[in-house]
Amino acid sequence: MQKVQDLPRIESARGMVTLMVSHCAGMLDLVALPLWVGTLVAHYRFNPQQAGTLPTLFLIGASLSSMFFAAHFNRVNAKWTAVIGFAAAALAFALCFGQSTMAALAPLHFAGGLAVGAALSSTHGTIGRALNPHRVFAWAGLAIGIFGIVFFGATPEVLTKFGGATLFIVFAGTMGLAAVMGLLFFPRPSREIAEDRHRSSVRVQPLSWAVWYSIVGIALLAMTQAMTLSFYERIGMARGFGREMVTLALVIYGIVALVPAPLAGLLEKRIKATTVISIGPIMQAVCAMIVTHTWSYPMFAASGALMAFTILFTHTYAFGLLARLDATGRAVAATPAMLMVGAAIAPFLAGTLVKFIGFNAIGYAAIALVAIQLLLFNLTRRAVAQTGDIRAGLMKSVDELSAPAGDCREEVWPEEGRRSR
Repeated sequence: MQKVQDLPRIESARGMVTLMVSHCAGMLDLVALPLWVGTLVAHYRFNPQQAGTLPTLFLIGASLSSMFFAAHFNRVNAKWTAVIGFAAAALAFALCFGQSTMAALAPLHFAGGLAVGAALSSTHGTIGRALNPHRVFAWAGLAIGIFGIVFFGATPEVLTKFGGATLFIVFAGTMGLAAVMGLLFFPRPSREIAEDRHRSSVRVQPLSWAVWYSIVGIALLAMTQAMTLSFYERIGMARGFGREMVTLALVIYGIVALVPAPLAGLLEKRIKATTVISIGPIMQAVCAMIVTHTWSYPMFAASGALMAFTILFTHTYAFGLLARLDATGRAVAATPAMLMVGAAIAPFLAGTLVKFIGFNAIGYAAIALVAIQLLLFNLTRRAVAQTGDIRAGLMKSVDELSAPAGDCREEVWPEEGRRSR
């Protein structure tokens, strides 16, 4: 078996590429949701509620799995969890090919979600142990933007030519590639923590309130995005824009998704993470209302693309903030759970709203969710500010006592204050 010291480092070319591929495979729903739901409606003749249920089952499975593996992140082998998870997900989606009933597709979607949740938690937990998690996650965001362009540029044509079931072969191939890359090059953590050195003697600290506020806020951020995105393709068709123009809007969505993550990486030191997470969700509400109410194609395409920009830019900062607040990697390992708990509810909820009320209801639901997000993220900002005040007070006390500043600061605030209290 390959020894830990023989694995590439996160910051190496092999490590970075492997984490980027794993991120794209694990976050497949973020890109594929419009075609996923649209294919189930157009090719499988499911109603909107049924079409929303299958991705929901996948995301529920991913959420449950992620919550379990995030809690045990420092006790499992991240590489083999990722490899086995992606391989199992590839098998589940391959088995979906040729199936046409809810009874057959539902358990396979749920099983695929369980496998992806484990693999993605290992991927994100490993990113959280990089020397600069914010920057590595920004590169991963760039990768999913490139993946989105390729996916939306090629997959609709493949589905038209070979049928809707081909979508599941595309999913299986993506998961299989991530499994192979992980087997060959999955990296080891770049930062060691006390728990790594003294597993039996160090008690893991509970997560702080700032972390929990952020976790719930990110879940609602994902829910708002997924509610609108899951029916984006259907809304465009219902507005009469036509298949070619809707596909073009999805390609624009993918192109715009290239920008926010690297931009967030460049602006890491210039804009505070707490400022971004306190303002970003407002754009979500505005764009969701435009998507669900406009009959103008330029407005439809632009607002859809801006929704992609908003979630990727905001979440890159949120990920970096969580990595600083919890150095163990548990909080960021739960990233799939945060994103997918919200996204899991969204397709079913959106489908139900569309079935009984109409597309406009999605926009109003988005406003309600964004209001809660703003409350939670502002609580996070206040908690982080209070923590900073406490830290400053402790440092002042240390200086007044003339104690060795470096030693005392490291003992109370290791990793530049990243340990949860």
